[in-house]
Amino acid sequence: MVYELVKQHSVASHFLAELRDVEVQGDAMRFRRNLERIGEVLALELSRTLSYEDREVNTPLGVAQVKSLSEQPVLATILRAGLPLHQGMLNYFDRADNAFVSAYRKHRKGEDAFEIEVEYLSSPSLADRVLVLCDPMLATGQSMVLVYRALLRLGIPKTLHVVSAIASAEGLEYARRHLPAGTRFWIGAIDEEMTAQAYIVPGLGDAGDLAYGKKI
Repeated sequence: MVYELVKQHSVASHFLAELRDVEVQGDAMRFRRNLERIGEVLALELSRTLSYEDREVNTPLGVAQVKSLSEQPVLATILRAGLPLHQGMLNYFDRADNAFVSAYRKHRKGEDAFEIEVEYLSSPSLADRVLVLCDPMLATGQSMVLVYRALLRLGIPKTLHVVSAIASAEGLEYARRHLPAGTRFWIGAIDEEMTAQAYIVPGLGDAGDLAYGKKI
């Protein structure tokens, strides 16, 4: 299943527009907040697919019948660009467990080609858990697939959700082919093109640099 946020008319389209707008991107704090807000909206949509149970809570005037999540998900993010999107998800799934993975593009000198390096991983057990994997840009899809495979050393989740602000059509198709059957994708917007350097077009640029400053 692929859910594309911009196909639903909502204020979230305004958040995505500001993420893309070069006139707004100069404000790093606003860029981070817009990523966070998209995470919040996608968290709400994703929550509709989870399992709930009935319980009672005491109010000052009596007892209310309510529904609560049957289990908390594990929110996993790819450092560093994924942190604001992750925070948006965490604002809604505030009792979730969390996982963090360091993955980056290792370029060959003078070439557009690159390899994905996964270096750091911190996670609870994922055995039979609901795993939500967040990365703001799903470009080639390779990072998402390699990070998921790296996380499998902590156990095999029963359900996988992938959350991104923007995806390329090519990267989304790659991820769908290489991630488990039944994976659900929650995407802000899907763009059709990608450059030779694997940047999404029109995309928004380098999300990590825009959120936290340029790296060496």
